[in-house]
Amino acid sequence: MDQLSDYDYELPAELIASHPLPQRDASRLLVVDRERQRLEHRSIADLPEFLQPGDSLVVNDTRVLPARLIGQRTATGGRWEGLFLNTTTDGDWRLMGQTRGRLQIGETVTVNPIHPDRATDDAQLVLTLMERADDGVQIWHAESDESAITLLNRFGTMPLPPYMQRKTADSSDFERYQTVYAQHAGSVAAPTAGLHLTDELRQRCQQAKIGWEQVTLHVGIGTFRPIKTERLDEHVMHREWCAIDEATAKRLQAVRDANKRVAAVGTTSVRTLETAAANGTIQAFEGETDLFLRPGSEFHAVDILLTNFHLPRSSLLVLVSALAGRELIREAYKEAIRERYRFFSYGDAMLIL
Repeated sequence: MDQLSDYDYELPAELIASHPLPQRDASRLLVVDRERQRLEHRSIADLPEFLQPGDSLVVNDTRVLPARLIGQRTATGGRWEGLFLNTTTDGDWRLMGQTRGRLQIGETVTVNPIHPDRATDDAQLVLTLMERADDGVQIWHAESDESAITLLNRFGTMPLPPYMQRKTADSSDFERYQTVYAQHAGSVAAPTAGLHLTDELRQRCQQAKIGWEQVTLHVGIGTFRPIKTERLDEHVMHREWCAIDEATAKRLQAVRDANKRVAAVGTTSVRTLETAAANGTIQAFEGETDLFLRPGSEFHAVDILLTNFHLPRSSLLVLVSALAGRELIREAYKEAIRERYRFFSYGDAMLIL
């Protein structure tokens, strides 16, 4: 039985990337060859060399929301921070909130723009606490007729992961913590493998007759939460909304039927594709997924994975181990640490063949 402790490792703090490199496609690429059980050091710019005509890249076109809010409790002036998750059917906001002391139902917080250059006026946003839900989620009512996305763009900032140890995103993060092909707003974290891709790299792939397909998975709060059970079969996976349309599903299934390969960009693309292929073939899907891919899981849609390096004891590290094998991934991570690769969201990447 797989244990969570099997997916732990020690990472020197200085290898955690707190800022992106100047160029997206300048990141290093550790190539993990499953058939040869071999590791190779390359660059993201070399990606097209490992794909063949007829293969297809699949990216997640979700767009990260400026979901982090900072404000004050109206009654006391105490500092308050919130992370927007999504809206309820009534239009209220689901947030993870943090402040000193316990907020009372009906209490309000006042939010000011974190980036004044993005604000259109001097208005403030007032949020009223309506109720407490499960897992620390709170329901808030926004005192505004404007949409949540409009208000977040005015008052919020990019929700950089805590391990970057940057209190507030800077203006460059609005571009760099977002893929160049992001379309559908809804994530509270970036699908980070896609941060390496550029329009020029996409064009090179297309010139080599490598397909390009887009699916959507909105990354939720679960991505920040570690696995808490020692036995993996006792872990309850978080739910995230994802979608793949019928035309895309048919094209990707045709790729596999022709004995070509589907290359997923990021674990979020993997979860979407494997959810859509739960019955053995890739089909259209729209809805929530709680798929937990771990050793022993079958992969019906994905042949290749481009991914970043993941946190210890995380469901994402378990996923890549399910695809490549736990021992090979353990050796790959040891090699990446020896060679001083940059880790996590703004870090380097791994290509599992």
